[in-house]
Amino acid sequence: MSAETAAEHGATAAGHATEAASGGMPQLDFSTFPNQMFWLVVALVVLYFILSRVAMPRIGSVLAERTGTITNDIAAAETYKQQAAEAEAAYHKALDDARAAAAKVIEESRAEIQKELDLAIAKADAEIAARTAESEARIAEIRESAAEAVQTVAKDTTKEILSSFGVSADGRSVTSVVNARLKGGAA
Repeated sequence: MSAETAAEHGATAAGHATEAASGGMPQLDFSTFPNQMFWLVVALVVLYFILSRVAMPRIGSVLAERTGTITNDIAAAETYKQQAAEAEAAYHKALDDARAAAAKVIEESRAEIQKELDLAIAKADAEIAARTAESEARIAEIRESAAEAVQTVAKDTTKEILSSFGVSADGRSVTSVVNARLKGGAA
């Protein structure tokens, strides 16, 4: 068997050698060009029909679906944008209304506080006026009692001075002279 296999291998090698000597690659052999052109055209036509009938409609439907999705998404985005603008406007209006209400509450509180403050000031002024009148009355009493005390001291001092000089004077004359001096008159 080994002799037969060696002979077969030798024959195969000889066949390859003749092919190599005849021109190399069979695709470049000019004698087979018409046959190759026919099968090329058949393959291209079959490929065209497969692409045009199967692949291209699927690709077209995917592209149409994507275009529709993009268009819907853009429309939804516009709707959301408009809703966001309306919500922002409503927010700003509510914020302005809240500020106005807060300003009104502040003004009302300020007016109430001012009323209470005015009442407290009026009460304090009345109390101060009452205490001032009371103090003035006490001061007048103190002045009056001080004037009487000065008169008494002046009479007693005058009597003592006169008695130390050895002059005797009666109480009426001393009283009249002291009263005249205290009132600004001369004796």
